[in-house]
Amino acid sequence: MKKVMVVDDSKTVRMYHGSLLKEMGYEVLEAENGMEAMEKSQDCDIDLYLVDVNMPIMDGYTFVQEIRELDCYKTTPIIMITTQAHDSDREEAFKVGANLFETKPIKPEVLKNYLIILIP
Repeated sequence: MKKVMVVDDSKTVRMYHGSLLKEMGYEVLEAENGMEAMEKSQDCDIDLYLVDVNMPIMDGYTFVQEIRELDCYKTTPIIMITTQAHDSDREEAFKVGANLFETKPIKPEVLKNYLIILIP
């Protein structure tokens, strides 16, 4: 079963994304911030990340930049899903290594289509 990690400081958002992912047949891991996500990623077994931008301790941009430095996650798909909707936020997300950038709340059918493409 494919593993997806939801990295967001909002429990509500983690539950929402987690329920969508579980309904689609994915195993879901959660992290409240980038530092916790880094710790939970040590086994190199995450197939895709959904990452928020604004989080305490380690924000989404820093997390993506650091996870991309690990050989086993250089090409792992990362979708940043955030309330930050400015062009500069989108540019920064791609600059640090995100594959896709969406604003919250992501529509279930959009997420499903991304997952079909990114982790078939």
